[in-house]
Parts: sequence; C-alpha cells; structure tokens
Amino acid sequence: MKNITVEELKARMDSGEALNIIDVREPAEYAEFNIGAKLLPLGQIMGMQLESIDELKEQEVILHCKAGMRSMQACVALEHAGFTNVVNVVGGMNDWRAKFAK
Repeated sequence: MKNITVEELKARMDSGEALNIIDVREPAEYAEFNIGAKLLPLGQIMGMQLESIDELKEQEVILHCKAGMRSMQACVALEHAGFTNVVNVVGGMNDWRAKFAK
C-alpha cells in the first residue's frame, strides 16, 4: 500500500489525469460531501463484494474515507484480494475539506 496526500491527489485530479478513486465511506457521508469518486462502502469491501471494481486489479486504485483509517483497512483488504496497486489518501475528506472546501 502506498500513501498520497490530499494535495497530491487534487493536483492529479486538476491535471485531468484519469484516476480510479474509491470512496469507502457510507452513503450518507457521501451524500453530504464527495469529490466525485465511486462509492464502495468499507463493509462491501470487507465482505469481498468487489464485482464493480474487479477490472481494476492491475490498475492504480486510490481509496479515501473521512480521516484515512477506513481507507487504510480497505487497502489491506484489496491487497489480500489480489489488487496490486492500492493507494490510501492520508487524512481523507477531513483534510480535503480543511484545505480546499473553503
């Protein structure tokens, strides 16, 4: 598992890079605030309900949550499921909102 900061992620998004970003928060959290990532709650990842992202096993997958802990757990679970390039967003949406949602 690699780590990325919110600043690095935003710079890559702003440059127009095609990214596979997964939000592992719950639907209510996603509805309140999101950055356009695909929603796949941690519970589904831990339950290995990964059909919607199976095609990404060999690609970079960037995971975020509210503070970085759930996405770290999701990274570990995906690595165990055979994903080869998972990246955790350190600080999650708390950091994103503090730095960019003013």
